[in-house]
Amino acid sequence: MACREPSRGARQPQFPAPSSNPSEDVRGAATPSSPAADLELAQRCGRGDPDAFEQLYRAHAGRLYTLIVRMVASAETAEDLLQEVFLTAYRKVSNFRGDSSLGTWLYRMAVNHCLDYLRGRQNKMARTTDSIHEEGMVEPAAVAPLVASAISRLDLERAIERLPDGCRTAFVLHDVEGFEHHEIATMLGISEGTSKSQVHKARMKLRVILKGGLAVSPRVMSAQAGRV
Repeated sequence: MACREPSRGARQPQFPAPSSNPSEDVRGAATPSSPAADLELAQRCGRGDPDAFEQLYRAHAGRLYTLIVRMVASAETAEDLLQEVFLTAYRKVSNFRGDSSLGTWLYRMAVNHCLDYLRGRQNKMARTTDSIHEEGMVEPAAVAPLVASAISRLDLERAIERLPDGCRTAFVLHDVEGFEHHEIATMLGISEGTSKSQVHKARMKLRVILKGGLAVSPRVMSAQAGRV
């Protein structure tokens, strides 16, 4: 997916250049900050301070990239969407008033970009008929629950990528990112019951994918997902 070109005459930020060290990623881990510091950083970005924008990028890009790649299941697309998020943030940062943290403001923006991308893809592609119908289905008890450490983080990441878009989005937002079902319902434009159904469906599919049909406790899987 190609990143949209900025409109003619629009200010464009300078993204941090890739490090000469292949093992170093300019997308750093999010760092805690105060509301006053967030507002000051936003104001500096709004004035076009390139150092401020680089500070913003380094502080938040890592967490946002992780969220995006989980939601869209494509590292290449996630790179493009991450750039779009920060381009949008750069243009709108002057509107930031400090009602939430900068991290939360950027996070919501990233979720919206992901949802827009997924909706666009759904409109262009015929959806595959879901192979598992669970209406009225009672979730079976785990036959041989696995301890969380037994579920490989990499295996779980790959399994999440294999979920249908709707299931994956709801699962990531709920079990990984910690949103409540009513919040997910508002974000996705669905009912709270549908959100619960999608998360349940995702857990059932993951249990099959992860261990070739060996039952995995939903509680264990959700706990491990929260650490992904």
